[in-house]
Amino acid sequence: MLIRAYTDADQSAVVALWQTCGLTRPWNDPVKDIARKLEVRPEWFLVGVETASGPPAVVASAMFGYDGHRGWVNYLAVRPDRQSGGLGAALMAHGEGLLKAAGCPKINLLVRTGNLQVIGFYQRLGYGIDEVTSLGKRLIPDT
Repeated sequence: MLIRAYTDADQSAVVALWQTCGLTRPWNDPVKDIARKLEVRPEWFLVGVETASGPPAVVASAMFGYDGHRGWVNYLAVRPDRQSGGLGAALMAHGEGLLKAAGCPKINLLVRTGNLQVIGFYQRLGYGIDEVTSLGKRLIPDT
């Protein structure tokens, strides 16, 4: 898998990947989320592209960010038929390297409470459950 920065030509494949992986929600327009990310460190919006078996295909994605205090990862996705093959771990390692090079001391991420498979994935990568409650407030509605 080749890890590279997202390009506009990836949009439909990335949105389809997120939908296949169950990451989209009615209150978050994925196209708007992509546009917002492209305004802040667009080079940290990564895609994993498979090139070995036919035309290049997006098989993974992740958005990384850093606010000067904590790093964040959003929309980590790996095509279901390619999961458990190390692609998610490779994408996370790449993003962690970007964050570390920027001086980021800690990375945070959110996983839906009942998604035990994904929680286990992150725990195998060394992530622990922080005893916090996540709060949110929508400032700009997407719908």
